[in-house]
Amino acid sequence: MTEPVIRPALDADAAALGVLGRQTFIDTFVDGFAIPYPADDLKAFLDASFSPETIRSKLKEPGAAWWVAEREGALLAFANTGPNTLPHPDARPSHAELRRLYVSKAAQGLGLGTKLLAVALEWMEAHSDGPLWIGVWSGNLKAQKLYAAYGFAKAGEYQYPVGRWLDDEFILRRG
Repeated sequence: MTEPVIRPALDADAAALGVLGRQTFIDTFVDGFAIPYPADDLKAFLDASFSPETIRSKLKEPGAAWWVAEREGALLAFANTGPNTLPHPDARPSHAELRRLYVSKAAQGLGLGTKLLAVALEWMEAHSDGPLWIGVWSGNLKAQKLYAAYGFAKAGEYQYPVGRWLDDEFILRRG
């Protein structure tokens, strides 16, 4: 089996990114953390966030960047950065935000999350005029530990909508 390759995401990846994003969200937050999202809220969120049309649009967003980890034509993980959208009084759109870092259940333990994070952080540092930002679910201690190892510290809290359901999130900042 070949080693996974990390490369910029392409428009042709939109459908596969949608499938990967949807399944990774379910595996992580529904099955893994057992967040009891109401079915209608979860469906609305997944449909809005991970449709091929949504992904295609986000791939073209000015100031955004996407990378995928791929092996033998199959996407295993992805990272997405862009202009900051987190609700913090010190945050500006000209600052960079890591929006998503998703690793499929099948690819856990291969180091792809760390590799994608390093690529994303290098890009973010080159495309930000201020601190770097990450929003992370308050119960995801593994992700918080990873981000802390890269110099991120809690700077605030907010609520992230999954349909009408609101997840408690931490805002992390570096710099």
